[in-house]
Amino acid sequence: MKRILFIIVSCLVMHCTLSAQESVQSLIQALRDPASKKVLVVSHRGDWRHAPENSLQAFENCIRMGVDMVEIDLKMTKDGHLVLMHDKTIDRTTDGKGAPSDYTLEEIRRFHLKDSAGELTSHVIPTFEEVLDLCKGKILINVDKGYEFFKEVYALTEQTGTTEQVVIKSGNRLKKVQEENGDVLNRVIYMPIISLDSPDASLIVDEYLAISPVAIECCFKTEMPEVIQLLQKIKSSGKTKIWINSLWPSLNAGHDDERAVTRNQPDESWGWILSQGASLIQTDRPAELLEYLEGKGRR
Repeated sequence: MKRILFIIVSCLVMHCTLSAQESVQSLIQALRDPASKKVLVVSHRGDWRHAPENSLQAFENCIRMGVDMVEIDLKMTKDGHLVLMHDKTIDRTTDGKGAPSDYTLEEIRRFHLKDSAGELTSHVIPTFEEVLDLCKGKILINVDKGYEFFKEVYALTEQTGTTEQVVIKSGNRLKKVQEENGDVLNRVIYMPIISLDSPDASLIVDEYLAISPVAIECCFKTEMPEVIQLLQKIKSSGKTKIWINSLWPSLNAGHDDERAVTRNQPDESWGWILSQGASLIQTDRPAELLEYLEGKGRR
């Protein structure tokens, strides 16, 4: 009887593991396939409205919600451990003070994270490795603030078997990225961030389209004709996806989350973003965006 029970439990565990692997592989395929019609939802610092930003709970919430990718930020402790933190200091998000580099990992883990209302919680600052272990086989990860730790990030993703799930990005020119990272750049998913309303935007877009990254994060304050033309150029390349942030108005010419939710104008916000060819949207309103996309048949 015990043997039969052991076999049943083992099969269930194996089934769950295979299902998770299949799930994340479908996300990786959707990310890498420029022809995919699925719009990937990226949750900014996890589900920070219902858990502390950049916390394990914030990412667990996103996994349960069906979000495709979580955006994270990295800093390094005094003893060389990568931990999750957006700001230069831990003052805003914890009950501690100072920079992450002022503390060893053991020391920084004594502080606790605050929630979105500023109330102290029982959650502690997670390590990057813990996040990789949590997300492995379940959800994609975007390393936003963290390019300076490019090689350390790559080493940890290789160690945890999550390299295919992780997107590293920066606002640097292509030549700088290539010079600093060499052939490692060919083994990771790297995404450039380009301000489309900057004077040299067209040149930078052309540089990156020459190597066909999986996507380009496009930021813009206005709907200038030049911006719309560059979005069209990226879309027409047929090889590179468009990522647009709906976080706040200065990133998307006013087509932001609050317009969609608070002002109840989702078509003028997320709908407009879709009309520009975006197939990745980073949001602070993941649940609402997922529902909207379901209704549009883009999931």
